[in-house]
Amino acid sequence: MAERLDVSGVHLPLLALGPGVRLGVWTQGCPLACPGCMSRHTWDPAGGTRVPVAELLELWERALWHGAEGLTVSGGEPCEQPAPLGALLRGADVLRREPWVRPAPDGGAPDLLVYTGYEEDELTDERRAALAPADAVVTGRFRIAEPTYLVWRGSANQRIHPRTELGRLRYGPHLTRERERHEGLQVVVGRRAPDGTWPTRWYGIPRPGELARWKREGAQHGLPISSPSWRP
Repeated sequence: MAERLDVSGVHLPLLALGPGVRLGVWTQGCPLACPGCMSRHTWDPAGGTRVPVAELLELWERALWHGAEGLTVSGGEPCEQPAPLGALLRGADVLRREPWVRPAPDGGAPDLLVYTGYEEDELTDERRAALAPADAVVTGRFRIAEPTYLVWRGSANQRIHPRTELGRLRYGPHLTRERERHEGLQVVVGRRAPDGTWPTRWYGIPRPGELARWKREGAQHGLPISSPSWRP
């Protein structure tokens, strides 16, 4: 498989951005540049790593062996790379149908979820073709002036669109559900860097005001947050 996807990062296990334990893939490059976005580091199309889709599918296969319940592709803006995005989703769809793959707790197969800042009517034929294997797609730009507690969404305008029978089974009950407190952010602290700092990643979607609270409380406890991804 010759396709390569510009990637900002991957993470397993992802415990946010969809139900269950998941593999997360974040693409690099976003022309939408929504004000207040917590992932400004993913905007620059030259700021990531060009990864062969075959390598990402190896990660997905490994995740399935470990019982992953889904794959989430976010960004950045995944639809800016429709050809490799489509290759990734088609390959992921094939792998999840292997007989050795364990079903999710609801009995269905592992699902494929994609986040895009584009609205449905902005999806070109090429983008729609790339998204065809997805069971659900979250659409809409992040709007900082429209905070929400809706699960797996950053602002009230964003919508979950189930696109398959599995998508309707798994995401249908959550279209208007508000998140529980544990469903916002997953915090992962890396190894201590040579300069004494602790690289920390936040996966998921913060509750309104949560990032500011983390920064304020960190400073109060002698753990200041420096160079956050949501600041210029």
